[in-house]
Amino acid sequence: MNKTDLINNISTSSGLTKRDVETVLNGFLGEITDALTKGDKVQLIGFGTFETRKRAARTGRNPQTGEEINIAESNVPAFKAGNKLKEAVN
Repeated sequence: MNKTDLINNISTSSGLTKRDVETVLNGFLGEITDALTKGDKVQLIGFGTFETRKRAARTGRNPQTGEEINIAESNVPAFKAGNKLKEAVN
């Protein structure tokens, strides 16, 4: 399912217009992005938690030349599923 499919499904099940659903979905995703950018955690009880994690600096290898390269430390987004979501999937 992609974003367009999600918007269509929510619009059909809720009776809202596709434009309204898209506005809400974009706002929701924007707020999660803003919170993660600030280093905050977004916790949706029963669904899951969005957070950032530090990825340590490491040495990698260029697959074409075999040359070693240094990869800098970075922050990466992460999602941890909640219990209700885990139960629904299983």
